[in-house]
Amino acid sequence: MKLLNRSLIYLSVAFLFIIGIWAVIFYFNLKDEIRDSIDDGLDNNRLLILQKIGSDPHLLQQNRFGGNNFEIHPLSRQKALGFRDVYKDTLMYRLNEGDLEPVRILHTAFSHNDEYYRLKIISSLVEEDDLIEDSFWSVVWLFIILMFSVVVINNVVLRKVWNPFYEVLDRLKTYRLDKDDYPLDIATKTKEFRELQKASNALIMHARESYNSQKQFTENASHELQTPLAVITNKLELLLESDHLKEADAQSIAAILRTVGQLTKFNKSLLLLAKIENKQFDAPEQISINGLLRHILADFREFAEFRNIRISIKEAGNLSVDMDSVLAGLLISNLLKNAIVHNSDPGKINLGITDEELIICNSGNKNRLAPEKIFERFHKDTDKNQGTGLGLAICRSICDFYGIPLTYRFVENEHCFTVNFKKIISKV
Repeated sequence: MKLLNRSLIYLSVAFLFIIGIWAVIFYFNLKDEIRDSIDDGLDNNRLLILQKIGSDPHLLQQNRFGGNNFEIHPLSRQKALGFRDVYKDTLMYRLNEGDLEPVRILHTAFSHNDEYYRLKIISSLVEEDDLIEDSFWSVVWLFIILMFSVVVINNVVLRKVWNPFYEVLDRLKTYRLDKDDYPLDIATKTKEFRELQKASNALIMHARESYNSQKQFTENASHELQTPLAVITNKLELLLESDHLKEADAQSIAAILRTVGQLTKFNKSLLLLAKIENKQFDAPEQISINGLLRHILADFREFAEFRNIRISIKEAGNLSVDMDSVLAGLLISNLLKNAIVHNSDPGKINLGITDEELIICNSGNKNRLAPEKIFERFHKDTDKNQGTGLGLAICRSICDFYGIPLTYRFVENEHCFTVNFKKIISKV
């Protein structure tokens, strides 16, 4: 989730909480003020009614509300002396409305000419309830307006404030140690963003130094190690051609020559892994996986026939990707070689190409391999395997380099490796 959206959520929750509490307090305060105002009006009506009774005793016969807002009933002296004024909300049927309406009623008692009476006075609450409802919707609209304001501020004002941060982030995403040699320089007056830029430049400088050191090492190793290994190989081959060499010595030299060959392949594989991880391959071009697979398959055909392995290919789609040609060839070669080397005799290999995937399935070991180990460096499933143990590790590194998945499945006694090229499929 983006930082701006996260801040919007936090602000929304905070506003909802604050306005919610404020709305509850506002509602009860408003309701209390309205009730106080109505109670004052009822008390004033009580005084006016008592004044009118003094001049018009016939009002004491008003024992129904009728068209008036009060009624009077006789009361015993004992009950009258113990009576306390009571203000109460209730519902009352009003003839003019033809329905029950909320009213506020005052229950009180008074005396007139030594006679005691109970007086009820009512006041309608319809307008006051409408006022409370209007106030409630005003609070709701206030919250909506505030939220709209927060969204506008978040997407206009705050986005502008955070622009330097996003510029630094975008530059870091596209920064290439092997191509870019200039520091980040984002114009900003914000102290935190200047410190972020300073820390990023320091990290880039350290990473560039490490990258150059590793690149220099791989270049030196490629020359300094491969040359003596080639010299050793040549001298051993010449020695094997000597007429004075005994059979036992020849066998020992042949064993040494095989070991040197293994060491040469091991060295090349390690250097290749280092170059891939250092991102020293960066020449993408449009590659046809269909054509490349057929070309590599022709090179491995004799090897497969020697191992008595039958190869079938099913092309259900045309797959073209944007990829370095060397890495694409290494990926397919290593997967195909792995399928041949670890196959049974006789055995089979089923190759499949879809619009997004390359699938290589082979017979062999009847047991499922450990997916978490087979892509590790130097992992060998059998002791008889004379490989370097780096083939699948190189395949995984190439796929990681392009951000594409390489997965393993064991289906119907076949070991299947699938490469999904969806992320780098050519858009042409």
